[in-house]
Amino acid sequence: MVAANKNSVVKYRRYIKVFVFLLALLPLLQLFLGVLQNSLGPDPAKALSHMSGEWALCFLIITMAITPLRIITRSSEWVHYRRMMGLFVFFYAVLHLLIYCVFLLGLQWQDLWADILERPYITVGFGAWLLLLPLAVTSTKRWQRKLGRQWSRLHKLIYIVSALVLLHIIWQARSDLAEPLVYVLIFLILMLFRLPKVKRAFNTRSKKTAAVHKH
Repeated sequence: MVAANKNSVVKYRRYIKVFVFLLALLPLLQLFLGVLQNSLGPDPAKALSHMSGEWALCFLIITMAITPLRIITRSSEWVHYRRMMGLFVFFYAVLHLLIYCVFLLGLQWQDLWADILERPYITVGFGAWLLLLPLAVTSTKRWQRKLGRQWSRLHKLIYIVSALVLLHIIWQARSDLAEPLVYVLIFLILMLFRLPKVKRAFNTRSKKTAAVHKH
């Protein structure tokens, strides 16, 4: 009976993963349709770069939100979707970089290195992309077993990535800081759930609620 229930959960989770995967591809479809319909405005290359970067940021927020959701709902089910969300962060970050290199720089690599060295927001953005590389490569269970405890330490790089991404959008925005500050606030809230005191508070509240329902 237990084995049957477990198999049912695994099957149910597989369907959800397929659905979430397809949903995560919708932004790519949006970009593709924008190009086909010529609806990206007077500067399509810049629009594509901006949109792909925003979607990378959105998936980073979703990935970072897995831990708070797990704590609030007291369910570990969310963890099963974290790897997929993390890989979509990398996917849209790669797309963002490719669009920048191909359409904005015309594959002029000397211009890319010049931008990395001379423009701070590109410097930190490229740094964030580089740090995403080892996280994407080592995201599999095989790497998790191979690295052991070091795997968890390595994947704490996501916090540095988040900080660099925030700097990237703040420095790029320059004077109009309203939207970047909203993202900063979101990340601060998500980081609060990683504090031991906050975790203990939710655990204590959950135990009290469970005790009340039991009685």
